[in-house]
Amino acid sequence: MAIYINESQHIFHMQSRVTSYVIQIIDGYPLLVYWGQRLSEKGNLEKLVPGLEKTELGSMPHEYPQYGTGDFRSPAYQVQLEDGSRITELRYKGYATKAGKPALEGLPYVYTETDHEADTLELELEDAYAGLTVLLKYCIFRDGAITRSVQFKNNGQRTIKLLRALSANVDLYGKSHYELLYLAGHWAREAHLQRRPLGPGGTSLGSRRGMSSHQHNPFAAVVSPEADEDHGEVFAVNLVYSGNFHAEAEVDAFGVVRLSIGVNPFDFGWMLPPGESFQTPEAVLVYSNEGIGGMSRIYHRLYRNRLCRGVHRDKERPILVNNWEATYFNFTAEKIEAIAEAGSQLGIELLVLDDGWFGKRDSDNCSLGDWVEDRRKLPNGLRDLAERIQRHGLQFGLWFEPEMISPDSDLYRKHPDWCLHVEGRRRTEARWQLVLDLSRPEVRDYLYDALAEIFTNISVSYVKWDMNRALTEIGSATALPENQQEIAHRYVLGLYELLNKLTTAFPEILFESCSSGGGRFDPGMLYYMPQTWTSDNTDAVERLKIQYGTSLAYPVSTIGAHVSAVPNHQIHRDTSLKFRGDVAMSGNFGYELDLTKFTDAEKIQVKEQVAMYKEHRSLIQQGDLFRLRSPFQGNETSWMFVSDNRCEAIVFYFRVLAKPNPASDMLQLKGLDHSYTYEVSGESGHMGSFGGDRLMQAGLIIPQLTGDYNSVWFRLSVIQ
Repeated sequence: MAIYINESQHIFHMQSRVTSYVIQIIDGYPLLVYWGQRLSEKGNLEKLVPGLEKTELGSMPHEYPQYGTGDFRSPAYQVQLEDGSRITELRYKGYATKAGKPALEGLPYVYTETDHEADTLELELEDAYAGLTVLLKYCIFRDGAITRSVQFKNNGQRTIKLLRALSANVDLYGKSHYELLYLAGHWAREAHLQRRPLGPGGTSLGSRRGMSSHQHNPFAAVVSPEADEDHGEVFAVNLVYSGNFHAEAEVDAFGVVRLSIGVNPFDFGWMLPPGESFQTPEAVLVYSNEGIGGMSRIYHRLYRNRLCRGVHRDKERPILVNNWEATYFNFTAEKIEAIAEAGSQLGIELLVLDDGWFGKRDSDNCSLGDWVEDRRKLPNGLRDLAERIQRHGLQFGLWFEPEMISPDSDLYRKHPDWCLHVEGRRRTEARWQLVLDLSRPEVRDYLYDALAEIFTNISVSYVKWDMNRALTEIGSATALPENQQEIAHRYVLGLYELLNKLTTAFPEILFESCSSGGGRFDPGMLYYMPQTWTSDNTDAVERLKIQYGTSLAYPVSTIGAHVSAVPNHQIHRDTSLKFRGDVAMSGNFGYELDLTKFTDAEKIQVKEQVAMYKEHRSLIQQGDLFRLRSPFQGNETSWMFVSDNRCEAIVFYFRVLAKPNPASDMLQLKGLDHSYTYEVSGESGHMGSFGGDRLMQAGLIIPQLTGDYNSVWFRLSVIQ
């Protein structure tokens, strides 16, 4: 990668292995004149957009557009001055470049470990009248991703109020016939793939729930009409943020597509006194001319290696059992130990004690905030239980929901003002709980001390960090009236500060994020917690869509997936243990049921699943994912994982419903080396030796399957 600058033509050319991003300064405005397949640094980059010098301000391809001076499309930012006016005009002032990538203070970000991995460009813009300076920050990575963020600084004498501060804006010429790809859903059906044609006007995605949400993921892509997994153009944006976000694709009258993403401007306001700065979250942009799969693999490698951090980033993740669906709130230490003992005989490595171990928590209507062990259920305490589980050879994990407070709790009785609320207004409860005000340092300090006390005195290897409701009555008892519109964002900043402090103090703990499942599956959380509970819905058929959709932007190493009991507790469907296991093995594998209730035959099957996953865990968690068939397009789903050197692969194929008298079918594989010969084996043994070209171009015969909810897998290894 490199950044080439033509001073005389005011052109900045950011170039990676796969893409070029070209900015030109015209009349003081930074304009996007090209983003796409890699261009030569030696080529003439003038006039990439026809007639640009004569184009009206309102149809120029702006990098960071404003409103009120002739551009009537959605702006990237808006500020209000003390005189009440909202008119600003940022003009180019200068630039700086540097090797590597600076940190973002107080925010998660994609990082580098050496300076040669990426290059950074900063464009300085200024509105001299307002005393406002804006830095547009770009970083281009060797493998193709581009990060963007923006820093506002008030160099004037009067306070400025930010009303809108998005992280990235790209204006794409000639793409009005393209389509918008995004992820949408609800609790228990997260990350469903959506695709619709663009057209005049705008399509808006986002969240006003205080979290990135089950409803929309902070990801969007503009794709060519013919784009599939392997072909076509993709222009994608993903926001490294865990709160209210806004993404939009707007097509103007001239066919220019404006794609933007950032903090949601709804109910957002930020007071910027003289001398102070505001930093937006980071957006990650990916271009692919190798289809949606090519885009995914760029995101996957970047997030797996340079967003996730800490000692667990490169480690194989443990196979766990969670007691929630086995016992819910009704458990004893003896029952938990019995599950652990059964798990040790099956090869499971970690037991997670879920909700109900603290306060007087016999149901979900009390005790959140009282992070003290319940001696009624655990007479000898958590330490004793942890030691008993560890004696069976399993690690010990705990569930927490630290961001919440129950009105029926000692903490609430002592500090009723610690929740988000507006004085004199009703406090909306969901699940009999309120949300703690993490914008307040004393609240964060309490949570840190309460959790650190447990982590210091008990050997906890894993924490499931849950967050089970959206934010309402977003106000703070200690904030001034003019700062109340900052609270939603300050909540997220406070959460990040708390997570950074905890993960730094206890680096050996593997943290998993959860928000009633996938309600906060976003890059911001992955910076602190390298895996996320993908959905509370553990039904294997539904998980095909949920895991497939999630994999568009997020690597398999971040996707939590468990085998649960049948009939399934969410939708009451019966599926085979094999089918459930094969689906869950396509993620961070575990079980969420009562292991003590397995029959002897089921124990044998689970032992085989656990052994098989351990054998291929590194390949599944760290290999390249290739999606072969989509659950959104039919009755079948298939994906495969390929090692970096293309010497190993594992393929999963799922069929939901049986078909009468089905035709024989071939499954075309991907990601192999055309010149290699692979030995292929399945569950029934050796299937033959085949060239990589044959497996990808002609395919592999899918065995005849009988009955509903069936699956099969294949191993591939190179013949030396």
